[in-house]
Amino acid sequence: MTAVETNREQALRDAARTALAAPSVFNTQPWRWHAGPDGLRLYADRQRLLPVADPAGRLLTVSCGAALHHARTALAAAGHDAQVRQLPDPADPDLLAELRIVGPHRPQLAELQTYAAIKRRRTDRRPFTSEPVTEAACWALILAGEREHAHVHLVDIDQIPVLAMAAVRAGALQLSDADYRAELADWTHRPPWSGEGVPTETTVRAVQRRVPIRDYAPFGGQTMHPGRDTDAGARYLIVFTDDDTPSAWLRAGQALSAMLLTAAVHGLGSAPISDVTEVADTRDELRRLLPGLGEPQVCVRVGHAPPGAPPATTRRSHEESINPPGR
Repeated sequence: MTAVETNREQALRDAARTALAAPSVFNTQPWRWHAGPDGLRLYADRQRLLPVADPAGRLLTVSCGAALHHARTALAAAGHDAQVRQLPDPADPDLLAELRIVGPHRPQLAELQTYAAIKRRRTDRRPFTSEPVTEAACWALILAGEREHAHVHLVDIDQIPVLAMAAVRAGALQLSDADYRAELADWTHRPPWSGEGVPTETTVRAVQRRVPIRDYAPFGGQTMHPGRDTDAGARYLIVFTDDDTPSAWLRAGQALSAMLLTAAVHGLGSAPISDVTEVADTRDELRRLLPGLGEPQVCVRVGHAPPGAPPATTRRSHEESINPPGR
């Protein structure tokens, strides 16, 4: 292997390691990377599928899309022009994307800021303060998502009660399902050494807020103190696509990543909201909020976070996800 090939492979490995910080449904981290001198391949890891909350693997693919955007961001910031092919092999549907370095790239300031945001972005489930999110910040989030070839709808103030009722209904329907409760318990009580799942310490107990969020601790357990805020200044956005295919899901995931990192650049807290899209009836309710035809994929809550920072969510080691043995 030549020195150029060695350096290229190292850059791709570094990008894959950066991508391990991407958000994922239930923090399942449902991806595998294969790095070599010829490129970086992203695979869906179906062993990490949530059979109750995500039987079709839609949110699994959205999560992988977020990881893909993180890797692209890392390569751009490191000075590499990367070519991406999505779903390159019809015979291998688990191969979601291939990245190849095709030349040098001069990073723009916005790309460097976005890359720096990866290290400090955390899913913040605490209620946000009453300080309003500016229209300029909302437009920045919309543009960030739409640059990734998805659509973004900023939920109007008079639509928020509809979103809130959809969230209430999704939570009630899911918690009434014994299989869902078992799946939730499994992914919120992973062994500490596993580096996966949603420890209850990163969640807050259910409290009154503008739009309810998923209750990750209905069985009890240590949680963060919710404080006195109620998300009064929060804004909500819906990432949606023209169709409901794996390609669309992958685009939605990249848009989600771009929006969350942009929120961090603007000093905002953020958290994905997926439960309202996991239940067919409430996903239908979200469709009626959109300005036109479309398929809701995931929502995003943004706002000004209270003082302090939420605990970092654990991550699996890179040895498990990048060129894992026997895979």
